[in-house]
Amino acid sequence: MNKQTFIQGTMILLVAGIVNRLLGFIPRIMLPRVIGAEGVGLYQLGYPFFLVLVTIITGGIPLAVAKLVAEAESSGKPERSVSILRTSLVFTTAAGFLFTFLCLFGAPWVTRYVLTDPRVYHTFIAMSPMIIIVSVSSVYRGYFQGKQDMIPSAVSSIMETVARIIGVLWFSYLLLPMGIAYAAAGAMLGVVAGEVVGMGVLLWQYRRLRRREQLGSTKPSAKAILPTDEATSSDDFSAPTVHPFGATLRRILRIAIPVTGSRLVGSLSYLLESITTARSLAIAGVGVAMATSQYGALQGMIIPLLLLPGALTSSLAVSLVPSLAEAQARGDIKTIHLRLHQSMRLALVTGAPFAAIMFVLAEPICRLVYNDDSISGMLKIMAPFALLLYIQTPLQATLQALDKPGRALINTLVGAIIKISLIFYLASNPALGIYGAIIAIIVNFIIVTVMHGYSVSKTLRYRLPYFDMLKVGAAMVIMAAAADYLYKNLVLSSQMGWQFLMAALLSGLLYLALAGIMGLFDLQDLKRLPVFGKWFRQ
Repeated sequence: MNKQTFIQGTMILLVAGIVNRLLGFIPRIMLPRVIGAEGVGLYQLGYPFFLVLVTIITGGIPLAVAKLVAEAESSGKPERSVSILRTSLVFTTAAGFLFTFLCLFGAPWVTRYVLTDPRVYHTFIAMSPMIIIVSVSSVYRGYFQGKQDMIPSAVSSIMETVARIIGVLWFSYLLLPMGIAYAAAGAMLGVVAGEVVGMGVLLWQYRRLRRREQLGSTKPSAKAILPTDEATSSDDFSAPTVHPFGATLRRILRIAIPVTGSRLVGSLSYLLESITTARSLAIAGVGVAMATSQYGALQGMIIPLLLLPGALTSSLAVSLVPSLAEAQARGDIKTIHLRLHQSMRLALVTGAPFAAIMFVLAEPICRLVYNDDSISGMLKIMAPFALLLYIQTPLQATLQALDKPGRALINTLVGAIIKISLIFYLASNPALGIYGAIIAIIVNFIIVTVMHGYSVSKTLRYRLPYFDMLKVGAAMVIMAAAADYLYKNLVLSSQMGWQFLMAALLSGLLYLALAGIMGLFDLQDLKRLPVFGKWFRQ
């Protein structure tokens, strides 16, 4: 097993995340051209309900598995890791089968009375098999992350993305002659195919890991899972009075339930957001087809652009949980502060240039990526506030890793209630329409991030890097001004694509220079980078 350091694990997941985000734009660019914005809207309307079901089953299980496995490995008791894995698999598989059947039998009622467009039925049916697949995959990802081996998750995610790209475009194209509803369902079948491939890679990686561990161990591996080795109580794995399955499951659920609650609030908020937005736009006088198209543009085109830097913040969150769990088990508050500061600074420094470019060059981005600059106004409004979203992820991961998931749940719930209420109030105003929903989402970014930051500061007596935030903000403003000037005045090519690329590249280099001058990163940071770090150590 190849255990990585915190920075190495983050960078491995970052590379995989960037590759996935870039590859993921292939279907996002091509799919609207194949099935149109209305077809993308049908595809997006079904997805939030699926996220709610998956969150109920697995919302906090991967994080709980990662945290408990990290603690077991740091204590020198790897046999507990196997017990945690198997217990989680039994629970999630059983729950996955149950919800899959409920989803299949309840599809007519859900699509008719809960979702706003009956044409979503076929997409809803097509996505049902993913419930079991994602449930199993998430447990294995948590297991590998707990061992701080990020390579299996990275390889699995890349293979899943490649398979999904092929499947989404191929199935949607094949079913397009049958109508837009069937084409959207075909796109969802492509997503299912990707999940199957991703799960297969994880199972293969786990089999290789177990074979290596068995060959390298001097003790029979079967003893790791005998009940006599792990009879435990709800608080301690060493107590001899309780069957290990029940005790292990209680320990997992004790961590998972609050995390699941927090993520369930987010998924339900996403679902209610889609329903409330559609109904509010109807009140504002927008037709069903137009409302579906506008919401599809927001969630299927604009939000993915904003989340592109999220490849790093997601990587940071995944790496933070086992790293902080180990430090907490040792009572090492200094390491906890160090890891949190590294995560916050990385999220700020890397997210800022993306936010700046998306703000000043929103129109050429939308025209180049989607061949539709009519949606650029949405991107321009949301881009400056995306930076809050980037730092929100590591803050939430910190609360969950340090046994404060309840606080993260409350923060997320407050933000969700305010967001849904504002969507209903603002989006139903004919003067605002879809921009009312955008304003509500921005308010949610602000509220949840501020509340998470306050909770982390209070829990750890940690001082947020306000000075770093100020320096990042200054560098971002200068970069944005430079990008705008270069794009409008420095004519390097008659083609818009090259003009955009050069403006983004030159302003990005200016940002890196400013970040280095301001001390936002230094030589020591560069030396810790995997693979590339050796260049700076010479």
